[in-house]
Amino acid sequence: MVGQEDGSKEATVPSPTPAPPRDRADTPWRSEGAPPTPPPRRRMPGGWRGLILAALIVFLLTNVVLSFFNEGDEPTISYTEFSKQVGSGNVSKIYSKGDRIQGQLKAGQPLPDGDKGDYTKFVTQRPAFADDNLWAELTKQHVTVTASPVVAQRSFLANLLLSLAPMLLLILLWVFIARRMGSALGGGLGGLGRKAPPRPVELEAGAKRTTFEDVAGIDEVEAELSEVVDFLKNPQEYRRMGARMPGGVLLAGLPGTGKTLLARAVAGEAGVPFFSASASEFIEMIVGVGASRVRELFAEARKVAPAIIFIDEIDTIGRARGAGGGLGGHDEREQTLNQILTEMDGFSGSEGVVVIAATNRADVLDPALTRPGRFDRTVTVSPPDKSGREAILRIHTREIPLAADVDLAHVAATTPGMTGAELANLANEAALLAVKRKRDAVTRADLSEALEKVQLGAERPLVMPQEERRRTAYHESGHALLGMLQPGADPVRKITIVPRGRALGVTLSTPEADRYAYTEQYLRGRIIGALGGMAAEHTVYDVITTGSENDLEQVTNIVRGMVGRWGMSDRIGRLTAIPSDAQSPYGLVAAPSTLDAVDVEMRRIVDECYAEACRLLREHRPKLDALAEALLEHETLDEAAAYAAADIPRTAK
Repeated sequence: MVGQEDGSKEATVPSPTPAPPRDRADTPWRSEGAPPTPPPRRRMPGGWRGLILAALIVFLLTNVVLSFFNEGDEPTISYTEFSKQVGSGNVSKIYSKGDRIQGQLKAGQPLPDGDKGDYTKFVTQRPAFADDNLWAELTKQHVTVTASPVVAQRSFLANLLLSLAPMLLLILLWVFIARRMGSALGGGLGGLGRKAPPRPVELEAGAKRTTFEDVAGIDEVEAELSEVVDFLKNPQEYRRMGARMPGGVLLAGLPGTGKTLLARAVAGEAGVPFFSASASEFIEMIVGVGASRVRELFAEARKVAPAIIFIDEIDTIGRARGAGGGLGGHDEREQTLNQILTEMDGFSGSEGVVVIAATNRADVLDPALTRPGRFDRTVTVSPPDKSGREAILRIHTREIPLAADVDLAHVAATTPGMTGAELANLANEAALLAVKRKRDAVTRADLSEALEKVQLGAERPLVMPQEERRRTAYHESGHALLGMLQPGADPVRKITIVPRGRALGVTLSTPEADRYAYTEQYLRGRIIGALGGMAAEHTVYDVITTGSENDLEQVTNIVRGMVGRWGMSDRIGRLTAIPSDAQSPYGLVAAPSTLDAVDVEMRRIVDECYAEACRLLREHRPKLDALAEALLEHETLDEAAAYAAADIPRTAK
């Protein structure tokens, strides 16, 4: 059986505009509404010393490289060899500038000094004392004396670029490597080596802030936080009266109730900068990094005060110190917590910085964190009641076109216990179904199917043998029939033998109105209804299958609470033998004999309920058969069809 009965009067909904992302991995917070901050000055990667050292190395390497470039193709030959080649008629042309002669041979000659290869172009130097009538010899051999150099030389600009290119290339490579190393030190080692604190991301100009208009069902919570908003708007009024604003506000509630949205709405309503961070983002492997990040966050908030700092999931680092832990990670968590305590204790009312934290485990927080002067005000954010759920649905369907047959009040009545996040998901699933079906608006059928998908799970194609399908029909009929027969039980809303999620069939029962306290009779009825599937299989087939696994888990949780926590056993008495957060009934809060008695009482209550379930099913066997046959024929029965098939009048319970 599926049902959610928990509810309360306050609720919040997720924000329509998400918080801006962080620009760097080592910045463990986000901000919105903060004034623009000037960009940090760029520093030379690696420092000036590193750059000078790199330039020196580059200079030496460049000289080596240029020595290869400057080694031309033309060899230098002796003037004697030159005279020999002229006399043999092997010189085709020459160019002379002063006593320096460049020339080109008609046929290649072996390189001088025994080097391998031949040469055709050459350079030589005519001695100043030479008196060999060179011009007459050149004219005799018909050697052309040119006015341009035989060997083309690079220009000064080309030589300069060739000299600087390797140096510039290596400097760029140095800057790139230095930046990569700085990034690795800053992000990979938790920010070590960072000279200046990172700047948080600013809210985009003109973006709409979250306010109380984007929050529904929080009348009582809003009243609790109105003082914070008024203090941030008019701090001088409180100073004049000598009043001190609470150092911190702790938002405690189930996941999805909108604690983060509520904190953003307070900042948006007051029009002050909002810094948000998850407590786990402060923790790193290196001890001391978390405390450093806390100091940076509070320093940034003080610069733009009045402001709000929001720390989500603060129980990650705010657990009671000395309770368990492990090695270095435990030390780092404690240092981070100590830094938060120090920063909050150092606040005065004139600073205008309010710390808001959120948790769903307020019972495990360190007492030093919740004492007066730090988080001295705790606000409970609970799931919404019926009117709150309707208001939340209206907010989340503002941008969704709804058909005329949609009744949000009816949807709110059939979703007890749902949080704001779950209702937002419900509206989104209905919109997705409408798009998939090519509709112009979301209809009542879309919302109904989306609710089934959220509560019961998605349908999955599974072909079951006819005998197993019939046994599943009797299993779900047993749940439904006992729910119809039990006085005060939740009405049956839907029965299906279409496989959904991990279940082969589902029976959905929800209360007519929100429940806030449960009687022993009601809880026994829940146990009888949960055991109805196993009892039906036992009654009809005289077998027990694995299909009752989830039913037995529900039964165990209910009866454990009845006996060990809620005082519904005369033998155990009016005491708590099992803590509310215990994963096993064999905790350390009670004596072993008491725990043994708890086990005996749990078995007694379950055995009595199972016997009652079998008796009722045998007594109303025709109704059970009729309901199972209707399920086999239609596969899914809504509330009216289910009561009609069982021939039981639908009366308000």
